Amino acid sequence: MTAIATTTAGSSTRTLLTAAAAAAPVWALVSLGQVLTREGFDLTRHPLSVLSTGPLGWIQIANFLLVGALVIAGSFGLRQVLRGKPGGIWAPRLLLINGIGMVAAGVFVMDPGDGFPIGTPDGMPAAMSWHSVLHMASGSVSFIALAAAGFVLGRHFSRAGARGMAIASRAAGAAVIVGDGWAMSGGRAGSLTLAVGVTAAMAWVSLVAARLRKSA
Repeated sequence: MTAIATTTAGSSTRTLLTAAAAAAPVWALVSLGQVLTREGFDLTRHPLSVLSTGPLGWIQIANFLLVGALVIAGSFGLRQVLRGKPGGIWAPRLLLINGIGMVAAGVFVMDPGDGFPIGTPDGMPAAMSWHSVLHMASGSVSFIALAAAGFVLGRHFSRAGARGMAIASRAAGAAVIVGDGWAMSGGRAGSLTLAVGVTAAMAWVSLVAARLRKSA
């Protein structure tokens, strides 16, 4: 019975980590597909969140909801595989917050702006709607949690003696901070740097989950 329970637990953990491993590829493919095909969208001007607006906005909304759910599921797998190890408490918690933030960002849609969807006046709206405010707040919480998770994973791998993994984890956390900071400062092509920084960090978390899955 003990062997069966152990096998079942291992299978469950691997399934949850598979969800985390799938999160970044799904996010990147769905987002990139829209960047390349939705008329009027310019990633150097428009954040990926604005894809949630317009007649096809449901695609990006679904992307937020699905990827957020995958990250939430993956956080439980991470908790199981890192239990009792450095970072085993906070890395899963931060990924859980990151996933919840993504789901909330899908529920609360950003306002149209700066010419997208086509027909929207140039420039950002003079005032944000309540759901756009909540979208921005959700996104900020999600970004902070993702960045922090990168640094906590860096500590985990550093303690485990995996220097390269530790450096890459911290670089992933820094990528979110730099990308978001540049965007918030009004820097040129800030929406692009934000998308690159966040997607890179998400990709690293997915790679970590895939690696940990092998030992689960």
